[in-house]
Amino acid sequence: MKNERLKFKDHLAESRIFNARLLVCVVVVVLLMGLLFARMVWLQGVQHERYHSLSDENRIQTRAIKPPRGLIRDRDGRILADNQPTFSVSLVPEQIEDMEQTLNALEQRIDLSEQDRQQFRSRLNNPRRPFEPIPLRSRLTEAEIARLVVARHRYPGLRVDAEAIRHYPHEEMLSHLVGYVNRISAQDLRSMTRAQRADYTGSNFYGRTGVESFYEDRLHGTPGSRQVETNARGRVLRVVDEQPPQAGEDLTLALDLEVQRAAWRALGERRGAVVALDPRDGGVLAFVSRPGFETNRFVTGISNQAYQQYRNDLDKPLFNRAAHGQYPPGSTIKPFLGLAGVVTETTDWDYTIDDPGHFSLEDDPRVYRDWKRGGHGKVDLHKAVVQSCDTYFYELGFDLGIDRIHEHLTRFGLGRPTGIDLPGESPGIVPSREWKQRERGSSWYHGDTINSSIGQGFMLATPLQLAQATALFARRGEPMVPHLAGRPHREPPLRNPLQPDNPEHWERMSAAMEAVVHGRKGTARVVGQQAQYRIAGKTGTSQVFSVPEDEEYNEEELEERLHDHALFISYAPADNPAIAVAVLVENGSHGGSTAGPVARATMDAWLLNDQGELSVPPTFAER
Repeated sequence: MKNERLKFKDHLAESRIFNARLLVCVVVVVLLMGLLFARMVWLQGVQHERYHSLSDENRIQTRAIKPPRGLIRDRDGRILADNQPTFSVSLVPEQIEDMEQTLNALEQRIDLSEQDRQQFRSRLNNPRRPFEPIPLRSRLTEAEIARLVVARHRYPGLRVDAEAIRHYPHEEMLSHLVGYVNRISAQDLRSMTRAQRADYTGSNFYGRTGVESFYEDRLHGTPGSRQVETNARGRVLRVVDEQPPQAGEDLTLALDLEVQRAAWRALGERRGAVVALDPRDGGVLAFVSRPGFETNRFVTGISNQAYQQYRNDLDKPLFNRAAHGQYPPGSTIKPFLGLAGVVTETTDWDYTIDDPGHFSLEDDPRVYRDWKRGGHGKVDLHKAVVQSCDTYFYELGFDLGIDRIHEHLTRFGLGRPTGIDLPGESPGIVPSREWKQRERGSSWYHGDTINSSIGQGFMLATPLQLAQATALFARRGEPMVPHLAGRPHREPPLRNPLQPDNPEHWERMSAAMEAVVHGRKGTARVVGQQAQYRIAGKTGTSQVFSVPEDEEYNEEELEERLHDHALFISYAPADNPAIAVAVLVENGSHGGSTAGPVARATMDAWLLNDQGELSVPPTFAER
């Protein structure tokens, strides 16, 4: 029974099963190999060009080469802004898996502040090209460079490069003129066209203020490119191709550094501004706004704390007083108003008044006081300019009327931008009936005209405008635009302030301005002492606040910041002008004794040689 249940194996059946399975396997293998072969044909044949290009993009990277920024020099070639080599660390985000971890690790090797991190994150969000490095920190020390280079292989995407950082050797003295550059921002890039953004590929810096901003397109240059072959870690194996950058244009200014330094030192620690022009060609010889600020701190990013210190400083070091500060011009407008009077025949050189020390209008109870209690006695136009008689100009201004005052003062460039090649200058104000109605919503009154006749009331001017008006006077009305970079920014927009049917008017007013400085009773006679040349000038003061009619102005009882501003305009040599200067000293009280000596020091620096002798330099174009 047992043997009956035993069954022999069916070898034939097993062979059939095996062969069937083998056939299935062979078919599957053949199909898979066919698919692989087809895929290989697709990739290696049909899609060869595409994947070859993708491979090259991974292997070959295009890196921008920053163009050297153009240098800025004064007229004698002295450096005002240059580029100093330094080392910086940057990161390529596409090659970094965990950015925070990388930043934390780098913080163990270099000094990395929270501000550095914040600025890096901000730049990370800027529009950029793939594999473009993002600056993390500049001005690395030698020890920091060594620590990074040794450990660079541990951090994919880390780059330590040499770069040129903008440097300002004269910092505060030229801070408002030369200005500064700092890191380019997302807002900067968004405001550019696509072509402009291409010019800033790989660039980190952008002109913010002053000459650096106005001439950004000339100073920046054009970036180059370098194609490099890299390995999987991003390390450069070889340079495939290179297009060198085009350096920015070097800029030579009409400025004279020694005249600038003399004006800066003469102003001392006082708040104010000095602008000196060469009336022969409009070149800016000095442009001082004090206090200034440390421009080098802004280049790679100033801390919020340091910036707030500047912002909160009562002396306003970030404020450009020379081009943006608007102040009542005070008595400095009297020569221009006097010319308007004789040209319109509202007065003449022989007309006199008896000055009791005050002026009033019929049916107007208000009394307009002269600066000299008791008055100046019998006064003609010459004496009114020399001794700055307010009463004479109260009457002259009233007789002229605000319409003619506005017309003639604007012909001297007041109340409008000068057109200098600097960004954002203030226009000042020469008021008119229309201006007051538009800006203040009220009518014009006789009292407004009286105040305007001595440069007070609504009237405002910048030191730059006063310098231009003085230069126009020195040129006997020939139009001129102040300029820094060797040529005017635009054509002169001004008409001739005085049609010279009678050139004697120019000469007689110039003689009056000379007597202001060299006359026995001139308000600026201290300025002309022991001068090697003749100076024509005019003093001025402008009120910081109004004094009630029934009170006297007592300087000693006022807090310093409530003292009058001191002004002085001048040109020299009076018979052949080669420099025109406007000085403003905030709360300086007296134009002759405070602002005048600053102008004298500035003119001496330009007109006198090393032996203290008169030696008029050539114009910028003649050099």
